[in-house]
Amino acid sequence: MEHPPPRPQADLTVDGTGLLCVTLLLRLRKQIDGEPPGTVVHVVATDPAAPLDLPAWCHMTGHTYLGSVPGERPVYALKLTADARPVRSDAPWHPLRNNSEKPQDQ
Repeated sequence: MEHPPPRPQADLTVDGTGLLCVTLLLRLRKQIDGEPPGTVVHVVATDPAAPLDLPAWCHMTGHTYLGSVPGERPVYALKLTADARPVRSDAPWHPLRNNSEKPQDQ
């Protein structure tokens, strides 16, 4: 039986324990702001919707979803990409519509 390759080690960990995905995405977006492409992010997420929401968010933004990380806690890995589409800081599930909109820090 073949095992999937291990997930890369995290350069950054975002702890979303106890957060619903909306709040988790707000925290994730804020913590990855300014991180370079290629950064591997591990997201600790206890929300049952996280296994669906995180890949969907990566697809929308252009970041690479790497999948779940084996272990005792529910952790998901993603890799930041250079050509990711920017999202609103107050609503990271919405892409910026044009260049006149600027991300706002919270």
